[in-house]
Amino acid sequence: MANSSQRSLTRQILGLAVPAFGALIAEPLFLLADTAMIGRLGAAELAGVGLAAAIVQTVTGLLIFLAYSTTPAVARFLGAGQRGNALARGRDGIWLGLGLGVVLGIIGWYTAPLLVNIATPDAAPHAVAYMQYSMLGLPAMLAVLAATGVLRGLQDATTPLIVAGVGFGLNILGNYLLIYVFGLGVAGSAIGTSVIQWLMFAVYAAILIPRMRRYDVGFTPTTTGLRATAQVGSWLLVRSASLRAAILATVLTATALGTEVLAAHQIVFNVYSTMAFALDALAIAAQALIGKELGASNVTAVRALTSTMIRWSFGFGAITGILLGIASPWLPHVFTTDPAVIAATTAGLIVLAISQPLSGYVFVLDGILMGAGDARYLGLIGIVNIVIYLPALYVLAALADDATQVGAVAWVWIGFAGVFLAARALGLWLRIRRDTWIRLGAQ
Repeated sequence: MANSSQRSLTRQILGLAVPAFGALIAEPLFLLADTAMIGRLGAAELAGVGLAAAIVQTVTGLLIFLAYSTTPAVARFLGAGQRGNALARGRDGIWLGLGLGVVLGIIGWYTAPLLVNIATPDAAPHAVAYMQYSMLGLPAMLAVLAATGVLRGLQDATTPLIVAGVGFGLNILGNYLLIYVFGLGVAGSAIGTSVIQWLMFAVYAAILIPRMRRYDVGFTPTTTGLRATAQVGSWLLVRSASLRAAILATVLTATALGTEVLAAHQIVFNVYSTMAFALDALAIAAQALIGKELGASNVTAVRALTSTMIRWSFGFGAITGILLGIASPWLPHVFTTDPAVIAATTAGLIVLAISQPLSGYVFVLDGILMGAGDARYLGLIGIVNIVIYLPALYVLAALADDATQVGAVAWVWIGFAGVFLAARALGLWLRIRRDTWIRLGAQ
């Protein structure tokens, strides 16, 4: 009987985590293809898009709470047998995304010309064009984040995978036509992406509206629902901002240590980001499943899911860590031919490999507490993590300044993959070890 229960848990986790992983990697694959197309236009175009895209991605990265707050809220109502309320809360999240997108889109359009003060003269026009035309699709982009969260909360991660895969595939084709055939260049890339975002939103609307009608859920958002989503989202925004602050502080530290150190750090960070997709997929499964079982007041299932996913996180982290450690001597050669950068990158990858089990633990506990709606704690502990990390990074930067390039990269990553992740792990463990985060019921 126990084996049957464990197999059921495994199927539930994999049923959400595997398609979530596919959806997560769809966007970076599209960005890679889009970057290649823009790169063929020239260095100025690529530089301009690089600056503008970094701003757009930062905004959407901070507003990922539209998915992460909607998923557990919808899952709770679903677990409580209140599918109508689940769809209503999802509708409110989508409206919040549209509203924020309109406001931020207008601000982005009119402030985009300020990029001429940041970009080089030849890149500035392209940065402005990409920024402005990307703003046309921002409301749909944020609504899609919320709609993705709705379906995940309804225990459906396959549909978002299909929508993302088809959408980004069409995006590549459309951008090719707009950039090259119609000669719109950088503007064509942004316009194509904005159009696809609205088409993806239309697909989600076509999926969700019939379900809303079936359960007599109206289309107009409620003040209560908007406030609830915004309240949870505000704390998750603080959490996301703390992560961004840690990443930025680490980049600035690497920059101050020289070009080779920064180049090596960038390679290691890209590897870290890629591996994080798999860990994020498990965290997304945790959000949906934990939220559902809490809504159903099934404490036994919540604890079983928690212990299973924690074991998986350590196991997956150990496997990826071993593979990365084995690959660390030759993997840098894929990205650079500079011997100094290769040696420094290898050192950083070894530190990253050692930290993988800890990283897996952090990602999964993050997802579990998000699924429990424990956003306030995640926001507050995010602030504490930064307070701990920044002074430690300052000390490690001093040690790195006196070290070789290899040692400097190692010290920087001991800071990020060691101190920062350890601080996050400790804060999450202190919460998960008690039952205060287990709040039963639909709300």
